[in-house]
Amino acid sequence: MSETAPRALPVQDARIYPRGGLDVLSRAEVARLRDASSGGMHELLRRCALAVLTSGSASDDPRAARDLYPDFDIQVLQQDRGVRIDLVNAPAMAFVDGEIIRGVAELLFAVVRDLAYTAIELGPEHEHELESSAGITNAVFGLLRNARILKPADPNLVVCWGGHSISREEYIYTKQVGYELGLRGLDICTGCGPGAMKGPMKGATIAHAKQRRRTTRYIGVTEPGIIAAESPNPIVNHLVIMPDIEKRLEAFVRLGHGILVFPGGVGTAEEILYLLGILLREENAGLPFPLILTGPTLAAPYFEQIDKFIRLTLGDAAAARYEIITGDPVAVARKMTTGIKRVRESRIEHKDSFFFNWAIEVPLEYQQPFVPTHEAMAALDLHHGRPAPALAADLRRAFSGIVAGNVKEDGMRRIEQFGPFEIHGDPDMMQALDGLLRAFVEQRRMKIAGEYRPCYRVMA
Repeated sequence: MSETAPRALPVQDARIYPRGGLDVLSRAEVARLRDASSGGMHELLRRCALAVLTSGSASDDPRAARDLYPDFDIQVLQQDRGVRIDLVNAPAMAFVDGEIIRGVAELLFAVVRDLAYTAIELGPEHEHELESSAGITNAVFGLLRNARILKPADPNLVVCWGGHSISREEYIYTKQVGYELGLRGLDICTGCGPGAMKGPMKGATIAHAKQRRRTTRYIGVTEPGIIAAESPNPIVNHLVIMPDIEKRLEAFVRLGHGILVFPGGVGTAEEILYLLGILLREENAGLPFPLILTGPTLAAPYFEQIDKFIRLTLGDAAAARYEIITGDPVAVARKMTTGIKRVRESRIEHKDSFFFNWAIEVPLEYQQPFVPTHEAMAALDLHHGRPAPALAADLRRAFSGIVAGNVKEDGMRRIEQFGPFEIHGDPDMMQALDGLLRAFVEQRRMKIAGEYRPCYRVMA
């Protein structure tokens, strides 16, 4: 072992029996689940399970946990009572006095459930069903329903976007906003990781306790390429793993009744562009969808730069779809509560469900998975004169590729092998993009620890 190699940490074996979605299965279903977990998806299952078992990790390197626990393994086995999960050399941090922490076990069951569902219900024999926009939306619905995320109830779910690498002041602010949301009976959905994804949930837990709310939802929506770099925070009590980033983004938009955006990096910019591109479509023009960009007072320059970039690329019509509020958690919560009331009225008027937004139009170009190869990144059409939704789609892909190069194993391998991605476009747009990305680097929004080495080059 080299001097720089990580030292193995304490481990433990365990045998656990799933509940909640995996506890009542037929023998045929158990057999299919076992076959899926032992086949081509086993390494994916192992990687996602390890991310859950190291919940609360401060690292955003997707390979760190694997290097620390090289001998970890997971097996899904069949028995007369249903499913059994065997863990070998699992991280000891997931256990207390020899027993796995209940919340960690629940998240682990979610990993097995969602990856098995994807392999069985969205496998190669179902590829034709994912060639249409309606087919992809139905797949998103099926995944969320199978995860028991969809609950018929009054609209109260706020999606919170923001970075995993944020300052202490920004993190405290996300907790304060979450607290104000919780006092008003609102539940939280985030990308499940640390930073701006954890803060709102943490604040809401205190407020929900003060309001004596017994049924609370802290939903984490992730995907296999992200979960290893952004392990679920301990507050998440409903985890769902979507097959790719596009279905993850659609799940946020279909589930949420309003969206808050806290300071973040390229992943947050990708989310903003995704939503704005959809809201700018003519079919969605009259759809109420509260969108607030917020942070502490010191984050005002950050949002000014985001706003300037959006106006330059997508125009003032895009900026009209959001509101920026800084330094006022109470105002944010009140504005979001009012916006969700309008959403409720609209859903009733148009006979749309409260738990899944069928009315919003998500075009196929926003749903098809984007694979960020060097060729695909260089071919993005980032020029003026295009319809705003089409330009937003390619801008979203540009940021998605940078996310992949930063924290996804496949993307990191491509960068190591072929060097940085090249992004081309109109000079003023590339200058604004380069300025935004440089600010993210300077503000340490790209990486939690260590020096950031850019995985991209912006070319005029």
